[in-house]
Amino acid sequence: MDKESIIFLFLLVLIFFTLQPSLASQMLVSHSRRCLLGKWRMFQKSIGISAVHMQLLRNNKVVIFDTMDFGRSNLSLPGGCCRYDPNDMVSREDCYSHSVLYDIGSNTFRALMLQTDPWSSSGAVLPDGTLVQVEGYNDGDRVIRTLAPCTCENCDWVELTHTLIQRRWYSTNHILPDV
Repeated sequence: MDKESIIFLFLLVLIFFTLQPSLASQMLVSHSRRCLLGKWRMFQKSIGISAVHMQLLRNNKVVIFDTMDFGRSNLSLPGGCCRYDPNDMVSREDCYSHSVLYDIGSNTFRALMLQTDPWSSSGAVLPDGTLVQVEGYNDGDRVIRTLAPCTCENCDWVELTHTLIQRRWYSTNHILPDV
């Protein structure tokens, strides 16, 4: 395209936008709406827990978890597993899951076992894909939890209790670069 054609095209566009602002804005809005149109699709009617925290992992799975102080969820732990905590404010025996691992590719999910409450926690994903979740509420306030990416059906949270010296709520985790 030669220089005169570019100038002519530029002036034409300038005149169009100057003389017809409402038409131009309608065209731009309708074009952007066409580009951004989408729709919501429900993949699961329920996963049995309320999603308070979610983290997409690099293995195409999503870790979802909620608090433990509102009572039982709608998802039982497999194999009759239960959490026993004499200091729990709601339920000393809890046989229900408060964490789920959702597999996007297969549209399936499975219960994960949490021993301590992750409410008000924070997290970060390590370079190897491991989710590190720090602190929480009540019995989880000095806990570090990890969930390594896995393909097998038996991976679960690893919880290191009483590892933090100070209680933390809504802390910030940040991966620092290697120097």
